[in-house]
Amino acid sequence: MGFYLRKSVSVGPFRFNFSKSGVGVSTGFKGFRVGTGPRGNYISVGRGGLYYRATLPASSSQPSVPSTPRYQPPMPEAQPGVGPMVAIESAPVSAMQDTSSADLLNELNGKAKRPNYWKWTAGASLVALWLIPSTAPSWLTPFAAILLTGLTAYIGVRDTVAKTAVLCYELDQANEQAFEKLHEAFRALSSCRKTWRVDARAAVHDSKYHAGAGALVQRKDAQFGKGLPPKVKSNLEVPFVKAGPMSLYFMPDRVLVYSSSGVGTVTYKDLRFEGMSRQFIESESVPSDATVVGHTWKYVNKKGGPDKRFKDNKQLPIALYEEISFKSASGLNEVYQLSKHSLIDAVKDSLKTMERVLPA
Repeated sequence: MGFYLRKSVSVGPFRFNFSKSGVGVSTGFKGFRVGTGPRGNYISVGRGGLYYRATLPASSSQPSVPSTPRYQPPMPEAQPGVGPMVAIESAPVSAMQDTSSADLLNELNGKAKRPNYWKWTAGASLVALWLIPSTAPSWLTPFAAILLTGLTAYIGVRDTVAKTAVLCYELDQANEQAFEKLHEAFRALSSCRKTWRVDARAAVHDSKYHAGAGALVQRKDAQFGKGLPPKVKSNLEVPFVKAGPMSLYFMPDRVLVYSSSGVGTVTYKDLRFEGMSRQFIESESVPSDATVVGHTWKYVNKKGGPDKRFKDNKQLPIALYEEISFKSASGLNEVYQLSKHSLIDAVKDSLKTMERVLPA
């Protein structure tokens, strides 16, 4: 099994108990628990439809997610011998939304932006202790320190509860099998020795100075795995890909897109997946699971051989990588390189299965 359904999760002093009847919340100690607490979301996914309900009603003061015009990435200026380095980036996450998830997005964004008040409490406590006069009774400083430490811990627990969203999923058999298939595909992606996010790509005008390459890329390390979004508790783990401030979490009902500016969402129906094999002239070490299909030189002559005018003209391997992308009409545009190949079909098939079994 790539995932399993938990019966309960804890958020601070609160325990969320999951069942087919919904989300139950209790707090207290063994033998004495009170049924109350923060908001939890119950999401039922099946052929009969996609249903959301919560333990507590959403606050009417929460702002709606604003609509955003279609995003156009900036176009950097061209460099000598190389075309413009075109950024490969997604639109602001505020543009990625759908009406069925508006309340959930409002909650996730609100919790992400909520400040940690315990830090302010800790700072104010240190100032208060520093202001205690030296003429005060000897017991006052340790007493105040204990009291303020307890207050800071209490505020910290409140912050944890207030900033955590709880998602409980109930899946029918078809959706559970589809989600398991998605887990298996991402398990194969996570087995790659090396994965990267492609940040930008530029066409090369004079390839002899760039190892004969037709394009240059900027990239950074990426991570595929399974887990949960930050400040989210759930009864299951989900596949994810992280690279810098951008992370994609493949939930059973949709894809959550996290960035430094907030949280967005893309449905599986709107998600476009593409993949291809691509030869890459590797200037770094070649991962052990990559296939080397040839070699070239850092500087090449017109015949493709080494340009002997350059003394530091080292030989470079040509690796066969796979390149995959996740895109949407709302502005998602994430491109990744994989050191291992023959993985594209499994990912594509699993995403098609998710789209097919989810309600329209």
